[in-house]
Amino acid sequence: MTEVTFAVVDVFPEPYAVTPVLTARVGIAAVSDEPVHAIALRAQIRIEPLRRGYTDEEAAALLDLFGTRDRWGTTQHTFLWQHSGVMVPGFTGTTQVDLPLECTYDFEVTAAKFFHALRDGNIPLQFLFSGTIFLKGQHGFAVTPVPWDREDHYDLPVSVWRNLVEMHYPHTGWIRLHHNTIRALNDYKTRHALLGLDDTVTALLATQTAEDLR
Repeated sequence: MTEVTFAVVDVFPEPYAVTPVLTARVGIAAVSDEPVHAIALRAQIRIEPLRRGYTDEEAAALLDLFGTRDRWGTTQHTFLWQHSGVMVPGFTGTTQVDLPLECTYDFEVTAAKFFHALRDGNIPLQFLFSGTIFLKGQHGFAVTPVPWDREDHYDLPVSVWRNLVEMHYPHTGWIRLHHNTIRALNDYKTRHALLGLDDTVTALLATQTAEDLR
């Protein structure tokens, strides 16, 4: 049986995607001279928060996710980011394939909240590979599963994530609001002749700050 291994070579923003997408370039090696006809490759991508340190500023931003630092020993666990898959064309020896990683800037999503909290350094990722390998058999194709222990770790620079977000949402972010809240904000904007919802929220915050200072 052909032994196949996987390694993440690079992760970079996809420049022409309509929505935010990172591309993980995966190197594949078949430890045999036997050609591989194709691989239906799947990957589970997980985030490993324990594999890096955090500044006090980052720790404060992560309070909603992990609580205070004294609790991190029990609250900081590896968690799922996403699943992805791609068909690998036939090859002999080695090849590379691009694995799409769809991203969101929705702060209600745990991964986006974690990424946004980080100021510098790397985002520690774990890739767990699975799928089906198609080889030449005695009577046509032979099918074998990707071994369950195929995995790799990759440190994604925080700057790569921030560049991706800046490409799609320059100087902005997204928050999810109830329809009633949106209507109330829009009514306030109209009554006070404000230009947009950003100005409306800023005005409301300024009003609240002035009341707090009284």
